[in-house]
Amino acid sequence: MFQSTIGYFDSATIKMMNLVTQLVELLKDVASDERGEGPVSAAIVVMIMAFLGVALWVAFKAIMHQATTTVSTQVSQLGQ
Repeated sequence: MFQSTIGYFDSATIKMMNLVTQLVELLKDVASDERGEGPVSAAIVVMIMAFLGVALWVAFKAIMHQATTTVSTQVSQLGQ
């Protein structure tokens, strides 16, 4: 048995406390690690730009289809 400032502990308890302390320190290191933030942010931006591109393409196709239909109608009326 070992005596500490908060009481008596056996060696297994001391080992468990050391393990918990190491785990807490590891979690603090992982939580403060920002190594993957740049690529993740870049991937998010790429996905947003891709969705915007698709939306703009769909809008462009719809507008061009409507314009083509209107022009065809006007041209066909000219010949009558």
